[in-house]
Parts: sequence; C-alpha cells; structure tokens
Amino acid sequence: MNTQPTPPARIGIINVSDRASAGIYEDIPGKAVVALLTEWLSSPWEPVYRVIPDEKDQIAAALMHMADYEGCCLIVTTGGTGPALRDVTPEATEAVCQKMMPGFGELMRQESLKYVPTAILSRQTAGIRNQTLILNLPGKPKAIGQCLSVVFPAIPYCIDLIEGPFLETNSTIMPVFRPKN
Repeated sequence: MNTQPTPPARIGIINVSDRASAGIYEDIPGKAVVALLTEWLSSPWEPVYRVIPDEKDQIAAALMHMADYEGCCLIVTTGGTGPALRDVTPEATEAVCQKMMPGFGELMRQESLKYVPTAILSRQTAGIRNQTLILNLPGKPKAIGQCLSVVFPAIPYCIDLIEGPFLETNSTIMPVFRPKN
C-alpha cells in the first residue's frame, strides 16, 4: 500500500508585462491569479511564478520551460492579449502548443462583453502542450477574475483528459464539471 502523499500540482503563472518585468510597477495581475486559485482549489498546489516582458521568444521559452521541465499541469498567463503591437502572448502560446482550444477564448470574450464593448479586441486563447493546459488571460485583475471564473469549471476535467493531476476545488465557491462515470 502506497502511503506517500500526492505531490502538489504545479501551476505556472506568468505575468507578461514590460513595465512589471522592469520593476516600474507592481505585479498585481499575477498575484490576482494566485489569490483566485488559492480560494478555489482544495487540493494541494504550488505556483511556479514568472514576470516577463512582452517578447514572443521569452514568453514561448517560459511556457515551454514550465510545461516541459517544471511539470506544470496548468499555465495561466496575464497580459499581452490585446491588439497593441507589443501584445504577443497568443502568438507565443500558439507557437508552443500542439492543440489549440478556441472555446476558452470564445467564452472569455462572451463573458467580458457583459462588462465592456471592447472585449472584442481581446485575443485570449488556450492550448495544450503535452500534458499542460495553457490559458491566456487579460492583464487587468477585474477582467482576470471575470474570465477565469467562467472557464475554470472546465479546467480540472481538461487536465484529467490530458492525464494531468486530479484537481479538486471547494465546490461551494468554484463548482467544476466532470461527467458521471
């Protein structure tokens, strides 16, 4: 009988921001993701955290490192999803993923449209690299909460399907969907 405790799930959090990576302002978006996951997840987890500039090669390298070497089952990025010239997070995500998951971005934009008409300018996306789900979120903490809360009910089951760790949530705060056997 194996009595070894299950190691905590590793979740990557990357704030993509030229100014935060340069120390010009505090990394509030990444901290917002950590706070939400801490509230929602009841199973043990640990963050793998980075703040990097809006550089496609650096974003792609960080995503690959977290997925391939850090063993993250989920990587959540914040920022770099708009139409500005420096916004390249979706391109970096697409470059490293084997499968894209467009439903995540579609649902996040649909939710954001309830609050701002400029949600159509957002390019959030998601994809799978091996056994890692990568999810791009906007950079504003309020929008992060709105977007992540609407897609999170599907995330643990997606991670099940790609043979990642079993993530459990506090079902009174964040109920998730898993089909009945």
